[in-house]
Amino acid sequence: MIRLRFSATALLAATLLLPAAVPAQPAVPEASPAARAAASLAKGIKPAPAARASKASARSGPPYAERDDAMQFADEIAARRGLKPEWVRRIIGQAQNLAVVSRLMEPAPATQPKNWRAYRSRFIDATRIQAGVRFWEDNERTLQRASEEFGVPAEIIVGIIGVETIYGRQLGDFRILDALATLSFDFPDSHPRAAERRQYFRGELEQFLASHSAQRTNPLRPVGSYAGAWGMPQFMPSSVARWGVDYDGDKSIDLVNSTDDVIGSVANYFKGYGWIPGMPTHYPVRFDAEKLDMEALMAPDILPTFGVASFQAKGAVLEGPALGHKGPLALIELQNGGDPPTYVAGTENFYVITRYNWSSYYAMAVIELGREVKEAMGRTTASSR
Repeated sequence: MIRLRFSATALLAATLLLPAAVPAQPAVPEASPAARAAASLAKGIKPAPAARASKASARSGPPYAERDDAMQFADEIAARRGLKPEWVRRIIGQAQNLAVVSRLMEPAPATQPKNWRAYRSRFIDATRIQAGVRFWEDNERTLQRASEEFGVPAEIIVGIIGVETIYGRQLGDFRILDALATLSFDFPDSHPRAAERRQYFRGELEQFLASHSAQRTNPLRPVGSYAGAWGMPQFMPSSVARWGVDYDGDKSIDLVNSTDDVIGSVANYFKGYGWIPGMPTHYPVRFDAEKLDMEALMAPDILPTFGVASFQAKGAVLEGPALGHKGPLALIELQNGGDPPTYVAGTENFYVITRYNWSSYYAMAVIELGREVKEAMGRTTASSR
């Protein structure tokens, strides 16, 4: 039986993910939800120091043992999962409210423009590229195996892990139990989707406790991001349960210490959400001013909707390989503050990356970091000859 191993080392909210516009189909609940800090980053605002606060300094409220709603939910979990009610009550009762977590989930100011260039500069830098080259060199065989087995290019896997945690360098110290309890019972009401998000985090808290009960591990120990995510790839508890892979064959899933498990799990995640082997993530696009129907092109948001012919009929001009693309496309807009936006034609694989985090900015950062690392790998290989 595979054991879900939650380590005392985990990831910090330094991942800084950007919230996307609402897609034209329901968002996937397993995607990483740590979006508040990245929204500020994309708008050119320096991340709040609270995003790096320690779990000890962040605790501010009384234990949830004193909350009737928390204890009622504990009883519901016990009934649904066949767990001992006293155990679930005792664990949830020891969770503490983290005020900083609620603040980080508050909606970002809507008055400031998003800035792709600022966002990109945070993730595409010499530190991440160099760390990515070392990660690729150290795990080349596993990356090749995963790419062949799951159909996901190595550079996309490398890009994800680099954007999330700089290949394990940025590991957080928010106790996952505290973070999930806070977001389950005290998600900020100011958020436009507060009820939906509160329900999502309750599901993650339930999965977290069910996994620990099944594996007889201590749910008070794991630490991670302020959103309750864990490991190099920042998986939520439900994602570990659904997509985690024991890729090193040791009968455990360790997303902190086993790079094999990390690589296999990320690749499996993308395959599960429909990654199409060999398909590009996006193509260049320009516009025919006489035909341009920007409103129609932007209406589906990032959901691929248009065939090549209908895309071009609305004034989006494609060239080269894009003209032979099989499948739907979406017009992806990346705002650049007060400067003109950047546009690309996103494919179904671009959309799959946004299932990891609901943001076209995030997806493009993953793609470009992976590409930069791959190019740096090529230069390293050439110079060693």
